Amino acid sequence: MILFLVGYAGSGKSSLAKRLSRRLGVKFLDTDKLVEEREGASIADIFFYQGEEYFRQAERSVVEDIIASGFEGIVATGGGLPTWGDNMERMNGEGVTIYLQRSPEQILSRLSDYGRERRPMFRGKSDEELLSFMHEHIAQREPYYAQAQMVIDCNTMSDDAVVNYIIESVKNG
Repeated sequence: MILFLVGYAGSGKSSLAKRLSRRLGVKFLDTDKLVEEREGASIADIFFYQGEEYFRQAERSVVEDIIASGFEGIVATGGGLPTWGDNMERMNGEGVTIYLQRSPEQILSRLSDYGRERRPMFRGKSDEELLSFMHEHIAQREPYYAQAQMVIDCNTMSDDAVVNYIIESVKNG
């Protein structure tokens, strides 16, 4: 089984995928890292030099390859991956999609300076500007994320509690 973690940038998809993989004894993949490895460039550079359309096609190719490989484990997806084409439908058909729902305020509190800097859409914004941006951007993406088979409100849960909830939910099918 594949567990696809979806949600906004900074919501904890990659860090929770690592914890889940350890607890479940399965591998995890990160679509952003796989795209960067294949392209030999950072996501920011891919966006700048090749454009978003190219990047989104590269993301989809990674998802298709993961599915075709018979991979079983955890997949942390990029924040925009679910919003492109029929990606949510494709992931829903091949595994279990889990939306890690967090408020912009909580995402901001979780972001390190490095986390802000490595995400081009967050760079150069004050806290107030970033919160305003995230509120609007998350609202635009919510209809896609909400198509996930499991929606977890992470705002009131520790990361350990989220991991435990996912494990129990998957075990109890």
